[in-house]
Parts: sequence; C-alpha cells; structure tokens
Amino acid sequence: MSAAPPSPTLPARTPTPVSRVLRLCLHALLLGLLALASARAVTGSAPRAGWVVGLCVLLAAVYAAGVRNHAVRRSPRAAGLWLAGVGAVWAALLLVSPDGLWIAFPLYFLELHLLRLRWGVAAVAVTACAAIGAFIGHSGSVNPGAFLGPLLGGAVAVATVLGYQALYRESERRRELIEELIATRAELAAAERSAGILAERERLAREIHDTLAQGLSSIQLLLRAAERTLPEDAPAAEHIARARGAAQENLAEARRFVRALTPPDLEHGSLAGALERLCSGVPGPRVRFSVTGAPRALPTPYEVALLRIAQSALANVVRHAGAGRAEITLTFMDSSVTLDVVDDGRGFDPSSAPSGEGGFGLPAMRARAESLGGLFTVESDPGQGTAVAVTLPLPVEA
Repeated sequence: MSAAPPSPTLPARTPTPVSRVLRLCLHALLLGLLALASARAVTGSAPRAGWVVGLCVLLAAVYAAGVRNHAVRRSPRAAGLWLAGVGAVWAALLLVSPDGLWIAFPLYFLELHLLRLRWGVAAVAVTACAAIGAFIGHSGSVNPGAFLGPLLGGAVAVATVLGYQALYRESERRRELIEELIATRAELAAAERSAGILAERERLAREIHDTLAQGLSSIQLLLRAAERTLPEDAPAAEHIARARGAAQENLAEARRFVRALTPPDLEHGSLAGALERLCSGVPGPRVRFSVTGAPRALPTPYEVALLRIAQSALANVVRHAGAGRAEITLTFMDSSVTLDVVDDGRGFDPSSAPSGEGGFGLPAMRARAESLGGLFTVESDPGQGTAVAVTLPLPVEA
C-alpha cells in the first residue's frame, strides 16, 4: 500500500521514486510501532502481554494482506472494507494496551489516501476520538494531552495529504501543458515546413508565368508578325516558322510547369471547387459560397492569389470576428474577377488595425492583390461585421 497513492478523485500514475520511499516509510512506521508495543508488553511484564503480542501480529497480518491485495488500491469499496478490518483489530489492541495509541498516526494517512476526502476526514475524526478515549481509559484521568496529541496528529495528516494532492494536481497540469507544448511545436514546425514549400511553389509558378511564359508568348507574337511581313517563298520564312513553332512548344512546356506547381487545393479542380471545399471545412461559423457571372479559366497566379486571400480572410473570421455566418462570392465580369468575403462578426476599425504581421493578414492579402495589378479593400465598423473584396483585372489572353 503506497504511502502516497493517488486519491480516488485523481488519475492513476506510475509510482515515482519519491512515492516508493514514502510507501516504505509508512510500512516501516506501522510495523515498527507494532514491534515497539509488543516489546514493551513483553519486557514490562504486562498482565495481558500475550494478548498484546497476538493482536499486534494479527494487525500486521491484516495490514500485509491489504498491501498485497491489488483490489484495495483500485476499489474504494475494497479499501473501505480493509480499513474497517484494520480498525477493528486496532480497537481491540487499544483495549489491552495504551501503546496502541501510536498506531493512530499511520492510520490517518491510510484513511486519507484510500478514501474520498470527506470520508477520509470523517475516518480520521473517528480514529482520533478512539485514541482519545483509549488514552483516558488507560490513564484514568482527563488532561489536555489526551486531546492535543491525537487531534494535532490528525490535523497534521490532513494538512499533509491535502498539500500533497495539491502538488500532484499542479504537477499533472504542468505535465499536460508540457505535452501540449511539445505537440503544438511539432504541429507548428510541420505547418511552417508545409507553408514554406507551398510559398516556394507559388513563387516559382509566378516567376515562370511572369517571365519565361510571358517572354515566350511575346517572342511568338513577334515571330508571327515578322512572318506576315515576308513573302511565303522568302528564305527566312521557313526559319521564322520553325522558330515560332519552337517558341510555341516551349510556351506549352512552361505552362505545364506552372500547372505542376499549382497548390494542392487547385490540382484536382477549378478555383470555384477549391473555394467551395474551403467553405465546407471551416469550423465555427456557417459559410456559404456562390459564383456569379460566367465562369472562365484564370491564369494560375490569379487562382492562387484568390484562393490564398480567401483562406486568410476566413481564418480571420474564425479567429477574430466571432461571426455566426459568412459568405464568399466569386464574381466573373468581362474584364475582371472579384472575390468578396463578408461576415456578421464583431467588426473592427480598419484604420487602427496593425500594419505588420499582427494585422490579421491584411497586408499580405493586399500585397497579393497589388502584385497582380488588383485592388484590395476592407470595409468594417465595430459591431457591423466585415467585408473584404479583391478585384483583379483579367489579362487579354486569360
């Protein structure tokens, strides 16, 4: 039986070296007090020395049986029955020997650790009353010491156990916080790696689209114009046609590279499909998605920018807005495409929002839109919800 086992209201845990030492100390204390009572009865030629020794041996046997019985540590009912047996033998020992009073102190700890707090305190009070009664009965007089010793011992035991349980709960909270911190750090590291990979893929896609693909497209247009100015039988016409074909093939290859670097959300569907999946997976507020106008194919950088802006805006809705509803609208027009994210949350003052990374991601969204020549606006007031809109002009070849 552990000197400091977990209370029935606390979760079980693997015994620590400290708890093992306390358990051994409790065993040694109780058995030592029983041995002392037996030795005093024998050496002092007490009239009922045989009874004292027999009851001490019986109490040690009952105690050892409970220590070896796992049910006592697992079941409050079994622990209560075992403590009742120990208490009965101890009460018999009190009747024949005043030295049995010292056994009350280890019994306090057993009762407080094995029983629920209110029952443990009640058992300690009964044990203290029994010790006081035995002291008065054997001494034949009433004095402050008869009350002070048992009551003070019980108070010390209660304070010790309550302090231990408070320390145990605090250590458990610290352990849980450390485990959560370790898990959060691992998730954050994985998220940062994933974000870094996606950011690099988007950067490469933008670079290929804005430089290589655009340059090849311009070369093809120039070659086509040159081809039209030359007679069909001109010697250079054939070379220009071959150059234009090579430029066309390399342009197609560059566009395949751009598609291969597309974010996973856009790999297996359109921008509208990715936005619809995004809305369905948002925790918290109800998010509705709609498309207006005639959908058309957009360049990959446009789709990536609109998707990332929608993700950032919805993340703000979940983390900061406290909204019950939100709506995303993708609008296709003749010369532009617009994305609107509206919520009914608490709103804020856009003029006082931080301009750095703590500004709810607004600077990053604005930078994405402006990098494609678009317009980014935020409309919000405290208590009036928030509306985020981005409009991108469509290129002629889109």
